[in-house]
Amino acid sequence: MSVLLFPGQGSQFVGMGKELYDSDDQSKAYFEQANEILGFRISDIMFEGSDDDLKKTSVTQPAVFLNAYVTYKSKEKDISSVAVAGHSLGEFTALIANGVLSFEDGLRLVYQRAAAMQKACNDTKGTMAAILGLDDPVVEDLCNQVDGTVVPANYNCPGQLVVSGELGAVEKLVEIAKEAGARRALVLPVDGAFHSPLMSSAKDSLQNAIMETTFNKPAVPVYQNFTGKAESDPQQIRENLVNQLTGSVKWTQTMKSMVADGHKSYIEFGAKVLSGFIRRFDRSLAVELY
Repeated sequence: MSVLLFPGQGSQFVGMGKELYDSDDQSKAYFEQANEILGFRISDIMFEGSDDDLKKTSVTQPAVFLNAYVTYKSKEKDISSVAVAGHSLGEFTALIANGVLSFEDGLRLVYQRAAAMQKACNDTKGTMAAILGLDDPVVEDLCNQVDGTVVPANYNCPGQLVVSGELGAVEKLVEIAKEAGARRALVLPVDGAFHSPLMSSAKDSLQNAIMETTFNKPAVPVYQNFTGKAESDPQQIRENLVNQLTGSVKWTQTMKSMVADGHKSYIEFGAKVLSGFIRRFDRSLAVELY
């Protein structure tokens, strides 16, 4: 019995999913269904598009979701899960794999989320930065020292925290993080301040869509980004999913919770991002990649 892991934005690459599309009829059917639901051939962008096309938030998120979910479905009969978790966007994939959302509803929500976040990115001048080699409380304190909006966004693993906020504030944070002894501190090539107050307009838009969508009771617990803890109540899952847009992705805290709950086996689908965080967190844990 394993915890199933689903990656988020940033794990995309040109060619993703093409092997499954070409070799597996069920996988091909999911891609074609997604093309129909979205109203454009996202599979063509995934398989043959440019890096620039694929990195647009409104394309990236449904593409990453689709690749991870189809990979999971191609292996579903060979695995058994005790819990699920996903990083940011990946939390939606985890919920769909777990029976909380239908594939159709989940894909629509992912696309609405991506479009709302893209609009928020266009309306605000924000960015993100990775800070490596400092303890989380040190980075949190540095954020508080900067004028303007800059907040912890992704607690990825001990010693790696991504911050998010207004462009000038993030650039200042990078500067003082280097002075504080960070091993690396660099602004990331992203088009917005994800998981920060600058996503407030996207949160409002997504909340309406989520509240109008049917959420079922999960087959197994889902570890959620907003709390870093396992949840099984559909209404609480909804609320945490909404709050995730402007709140931090507490992946470090999630890993601590999963290990504390006795989970020692993990499988990541569609990428090798979260498995790397797991190994860096505790090398004794078993991790597989599909």
